[in-house]
Amino acid sequence: MALPRLRNRYALAATYLATVIAVTTGFTSNVNTAFLSKGAGTLPAAPKPPTSTFLNPPHPTTTSHPMSTTDIDQTTTSIDEYVESRGGDRAIKKVLIANNGMAATKCIMSLRQWAYMEFGDEHAITFVAMATPEDLKANAEFIRLADSYVEVPGGKNLNNYANVDVITTIAQEQGVDAVWPGWGHASENPKLPNTLDEMGIRFIGPTGPVMSVLGDKIAANILAQTAKVPSIPWSGSYGGPDDGPLQAELTVEGTIPDDTFEMATCRTVEEAIEAADRIGYDNGVMIKASEGGGGKGIRFVDKPEDLKDAYIQVQNEVIGSPIFLMQLCKNARHLEVQIVGDQHGNAVALNGRDCSTQRRFQKIFEEGPPVIAPRDTFREMEKAAQRLTQSIGYIGAGTVEYLYNADTGKFFFLELNPRLQVEHPVTEGI
Repeated sequence: MALPRLRNRYALAATYLATVIAVTTGFTSNVNTAFLSKGAGTLPAAPKPPTSTFLNPPHPTTTSHPMSTTDIDQTTTSIDEYVESRGGDRAIKKVLIANNGMAATKCIMSLRQWAYMEFGDEHAITFVAMATPEDLKANAEFIRLADSYVEVPGGKNLNNYANVDVITTIAQEQGVDAVWPGWGHASENPKLPNTLDEMGIRFIGPTGPVMSVLGDKIAANILAQTAKVPSIPWSGSYGGPDDGPLQAELTVEGTIPDDTFEMATCRTVEEAIEAADRIGYDNGVMIKASEGGGGKGIRFVDKPEDLKDAYIQVQNEVIGSPIFLMQLCKNARHLEVQIVGDQHGNAVALNGRDCSTQRRFQKIFEEGPPVIAPRDTFREMEKAAQRLTQSIGYIGAGTVEYLYNADTGKFFFLELNPRLQVEHPVTEGI
C-alpha cells in the first residue's frame, strides 16, 4: 500500500513541526518508550521592497477550487482543538519558509501530507515562500507549491535567505504564526529566533541561547560532559582521576560561566603545549577552533615540535575563535543520532546514521542504520543524546554526533548540530 510508504517518507519533517504545534501525549504516543522521558547579515542598500504574490488558483496540482469559508472554519477549529487536546500553547496555521530549493519543497510537501493524515485536509496549514528573481526565473517548484510568495532581493544569500532583517520583516508583514529556517542560510543564526521571539512569532527550532551555546564547540563539550555523555580526552577533560570533566549549567543568559569556559580554552601557544603534554601524543592531537567547521580551523600534530605552527595556522584560519585541543580517536567511525525535543522536556532519539565516508572533513555520503556499533552500544548512544537534549532544553530536530572506536567499543561526543540536517532523509527511510 502507498500510505505506509508516504507516512515513513514524511515522518521526520512532520514530527519536527508537531513538536511545536502539539506536544506531550500526542507526540510521544507512538514512539518507543525506551527513548522517552518527560521532564548575520544586513539589508542591502535601498533594496526593492518585498512584494507579496498570491497564487491563483492556490493549488493547481490538487484542486482548482479554493477552500470555502466553511472549510476554513472547520480546519481552524480542528487545529485549535488538536493543539489544546495535547497541551500545546499555540496553534500554527501559517508558516513562512525562510529557505528555497529542496528544503522549502520538502517542508511544504511533508507538512501537507501530515495535515492530510491528521485532519483530512492537506491545506490546513498555509505556507508563505520567499522567492528571489533567480528562483522565479527558474520556475522553482517550492514557489508553485506555496500558497503565496514574497519576492526578495537576489544575489548572495546575505541579501535574502540568510538575512535576518528580511526574514523577520516578511514574517511580521505576512502575519505568520511561525518561521521554518530549513538548513544552511540563517538556520544557525541565534539572532533569528531571538528576534522572532520578541515579535511573538514562533521559530521552529531551538531557542536563541541554546543555538548560540551549541555553536561553540568548547561550550557544547562542557554541556555534554555535564549530561554524562562520554568525551574523549581534551583540554576540558584529560581523563585522569584528578582532572575529570569540566561541568557547568547554562546561565540565565544561556551561556557557559566564563571561568569554566576559560579552563578548557588554550589562549596561547604555551597553554596549547601544556594541554598537549597532558593529553599525550601517542594517538596524536587535534588542534581545533571552537567556532570552526566545514573543514576549517582544524589541524593534526603527532609531535611537540609541530604544534606551534599548527596552532598559528588554526588561529589565522578562524580569526578570533577560542582554540582547544583533543586527542585523535584512531580508527574511528563517525556516527550520529537524530533527536527531536519539545518545549516541555520531552525528547526522542530517532535512530541514526553512519557518515564515516568523508573527504577533507566533509561528509560524502551517509547510510543508516549504523551497523558497525552493536545494538546495545548504539542504544546507549541514543540515550546519551536524549539526556543531552533534555538537559539543555533543546527544541526541534537536531543531530548528536559521535566518534565511535570499533576496536574498543567506546564512543565519544563530537558535537550537536542545532538544526535539521540535509541528510535527514536517511533517517526517514528507516
